Amino acid sequence: MSGIKKLYLEEVVPELRKKFAYKNIMQVPRLTKIVLNMGLGEATQNIKIMDGAVEELALISGQKSVICRAKKSIATFKLRAGMPIGCKATLRGNRMYDFFGRLVNIALPRVRDFRGVSGKAFDTRGNYALGIKEQIIFPEIEYDRIDKIKGLNVTINTSAGTDREAKALLQLLGMPFMN
Repeated sequence: MSGIKKLYLEEVVPELRKKFAYKNIMQVPRLTKIVLNMGLGEATQNIKIMDGAVEELALISGQKSVICRAKKSIATFKLRAGMPIGCKATLRGNRMYDFFGRLVNIALPRVRDFRGVSGKAFDTRGNYALGIKEQIIFPEIEYDRIDKIKGLNVTINTSAGTDREAKALLQLLGMPFMN
């Protein structure tokens, strides 16, 4: 069992039950999935960028990523329907907890001038979105082998009904919030 999952079951669940007065243990919020997404608009000109992004996202997530293709043609962006424009990976179960642990304990502290993540990036339904400007903060990425620094979107979906409950869950799991 992953360290974060063990922390959730042994410490976070009793703390949340006490704080929000849940009668049933199934009411306690939990992580449902984490979605990693790389949008690469410049892949329309250079397809090699997409190959590198897929490989890097597979290293970061621990599973193969899916290539996302354009649904519509847009002439001003020189984009045709069906062209690859991004990649994503959806993590669930043990991989999700492992990734969350690596994100909170290893990757985020490696960000330059890091003071914490914003506490305002919730979507009113208990989900949290985080943008990472450089994929090189993850230790799996070899700095010498990357051709271009790319950004990464991380969306953490929880079963919490409100943002307050979701923020409490993420704080207890170790997410460093600024405020």
